[in-house]
Amino acid sequence: MTATQKIRKQAEEAKEASRILARSASLQKDEALRQMAKALVREEESIMTANCEDRKAAQDAGKTAAFLDRLTLNPQRIRAMARALEEIADLPDPVGEVTEMRVRPNGLRVGRMRVPLGVVGVIYESRPSVSADAAGLCLKSGNAVILRGGKESLASNKSITSILSREAQREGLPDKSITLIDDPDRAILLELLRLFGLIDILIPRGGPDLIRFVAENSQIPVIRHEKGICHLFVDESADPPMAEEVAFNAKVQRPGVCNAMETLLVHERIAPIFLPRVARRLEQAGVELRGCPRSRAIYSSLREASDEDWDTEYLDLILSIRIVSDLEEAMGHIALHGSGLAEAIVTENYSQALRFVQEVDSSCVFVNASTRFADGGEFGMGAEIGISTQKLHARGPMGLRELTCTKFIVLGQGQVRK
Repeated sequence: MTATQKIRKQAEEAKEASRILARSASLQKDEALRQMAKALVREEESIMTANCEDRKAAQDAGKTAAFLDRLTLNPQRIRAMARALEEIADLPDPVGEVTEMRVRPNGLRVGRMRVPLGVVGVIYESRPSVSADAAGLCLKSGNAVILRGGKESLASNKSITSILSREAQREGLPDKSITLIDDPDRAILLELLRLFGLIDILIPRGGPDLIRFVAENSQIPVIRHEKGICHLFVDESADPPMAEEVAFNAKVQRPGVCNAMETLLVHERIAPIFLPRVARRLEQAGVELRGCPRSRAIYSSLREASDEDWDTEYLDLILSIRIVSDLEEAMGHIALHGSGLAEAIVTENYSQALRFVQEVDSSCVFVNASTRFADGGEFGMGAEIGISTQKLHARGPMGLRELTCTKFIVLGQGQVRK
């Protein structure tokens, strides 16, 4: 069997599995998720052994510290994966939910029923935790999932998906509910993108090159998870200690992820007080600071920011800083350079906060909180399959409901159209 034939067969089997999953009972899916969670913890040693293999190869290849952080699994992260599966099991099952039932003048009852999408293809790079999150969310929402991780995390992904698939089968769910493509060849990915009719939706997660390749070559609808150029605006009315804590967390807590802050915008009236204070703390944490001329005049150790810096997702301990004259200028900068993933304001001014929330065009907008909360788990969704930065079908963190759509159901008593 050729590689092309193999991947088509995988998709055909996933399609068949999706038909069974679509009608599987909630209790059966929930028990499978709980057993999957227990198995991850029980077999964390084998998962970490596989992950060590991936990390060694990445280190030998000279990958960055931020890349290695995204790749790394440890007992805490494996248990977090397991907790996410348990939380997904505890959430209401969206499949079969009927809403908007209305009675027409002729007596017809017209409503909407929530149904699975079918087969979901998830294409991602270096974060093996995506394997568990995607598998859990798809299974609960009645979808079969085809996972295609990056070559750098192949051993980890094999270990995780084999455990999850085995436990799902033990609970009576279809054999091919969870499928991993274990061939890292880009030509195989191209074949996957052509399987319109077998795969219903593609969700790519990764760098801009991967997103662009999938969007330009796919014959299947794509929900894009674009880069995260996230901003924090410190307004003139902001409480400086609060602003410092929020800014520090947004940049330093985990810099290698898409919801980390990449640009700090500071109102000119608070900048002389706030900027030196937060800059010193960020530098002590190892952050390289790059600033506009006005910010460098206040804090001279800042490197000069280039035009490219404002459009760069660093995914590292690097931060760009710009001083702005007012909220209008801050929102203008975000409109020009933001990626639509997450933006935040720190302010004590209600009207400023309201304007920011209403006018900033992003999937997640925060007031007095870190952009690091832009996450399905933090939003009570158990986990996320991605953060959609587009506006059709789903926007923001994608959980169970975003992995379903609706169909009209019409209940009659023999009515005919005249």
